[in-house]
Amino acid sequence: MNKEELSINGKILHTPFGKEDVYGALNMPIYQSAAFEFNTAEEMEAAFKGQVADHTYSRITNPTVQYFESRVQSITDALSVTAVNSGMAAITNAIITLARTGSNIVTSQHLFGNTYSFFATTLASFGVEVRFCDLKNPVEVESNIDKNTCGVFLEIITNPQLEVADLKAISAVTGQHGVPLVADTTVIPFCGFSAKDFGVNIEIVSSTKYISGGATSLGGLIIDYGNFDWTGSSKLNPLVKEFGPGAFTAKLRKEILRNLGAYMTPQVAYLQTLGLETLTVRYERATSTCLQLAKRLEKLSQVESVNYTGLPTNAFYELSCAQFGERPGAMFTFDLVSREACFSFMNKLSLVRRATNLFDNKTLAIHPASTIFGTFSPEVRKAMNVSDKTIRISVGLEDVEDLYRDFEQAIG
Repeated sequence: MNKEELSINGKILHTPFGKEDVYGALNMPIYQSAAFEFNTAEEMEAAFKGQVADHTYSRITNPTVQYFESRVQSITDALSVTAVNSGMAAITNAIITLARTGSNIVTSQHLFGNTYSFFATTLASFGVEVRFCDLKNPVEVESNIDKNTCGVFLEIITNPQLEVADLKAISAVTGQHGVPLVADTTVIPFCGFSAKDFGVNIEIVSSTKYISGGATSLGGLIIDYGNFDWTGSSKLNPLVKEFGPGAFTAKLRKEILRNLGAYMTPQVAYLQTLGLETLTVRYERATSTCLQLAKRLEKLSQVESVNYTGLPTNAFYELSCAQFGERPGAMFTFDLVSREACFSFMNKLSLVRRATNLFDNKTLAIHPASTIFGTFSPEVRKAMNVSDKTIRISVGLEDVEDLYRDFEQAIG
């Protein structure tokens, strides 16, 4: 059967190794080696110059990591996939590949805490301007773009606000102005969303989440779809003549990744390759449970509101369905009457775990305002729409009845 005819699960399970394993292993072995030997000095020179694809040093490439990348590339139909050691490493390496002193990035204040901190604080110290605007408003996005804009960055469903931007409308704006659209798609995995179909140029994924197979390991992915003309980028234009649409990947792999040293380790790549194999069945189970829980909690009088874009009552429901289907991920939030009520609820949980992270096999609860955003001032939290009354739930693989009983008794 032609590989292109396979379903996403077929592609995940049957992506061939780069080289045939000498023992016929069904799972790619862990190549736990820092360096790789060559037969001659000439072969070594060719590898170090990138004239052949042989591995030299595991900070740059590694067979186990490369196989994980090839599986993701197969199911996303991307030009290239680069695996790094965390979701934040994916964001920072991608943005540093694009940005330079004097350039600007257009994004939203409604971001995950560390992402916001990276944009607002870290980049500013290197002379990169960050322009925060309402990404739900394409006109406002366009008004913030100028000749120095090196990218528009968004989360496809913001965490924890759960806002949804119209990706086709935003990509139309970025395409018209020759600016790449960079999207963090962590909340919806590949089996539930195709970033390429909505005009995304560079996709960022925290593979720690769904892909790792139950929070086994930290990782991140930078996915280049090869669908952007980098001629207008002052930073990447010098590479266009040699690499064409692959100019971004060339800059990332040949300079930024090597110099920052954030490449994924072979042990993590092995675990996350295994995690990919059960991605679809875990996602289907978790999202089904998530929708059921959200609907039930809406009916409890103690709950002020439930925020899940898969609910027909949600303001983003129609747009969310159009982009992500009727079960948009396994994360939702709900508001209680006060911060004290949230803490009381958290302390009474007996089955659900009080922990950070998303899309573990176990259901997790966290109070974002006091944890992820706890070091931010009340004024910044207000601007980011992070309420003291909000609890975030990452739904795992438990039975829905067990989870609901725990929620019910904890709410009282």
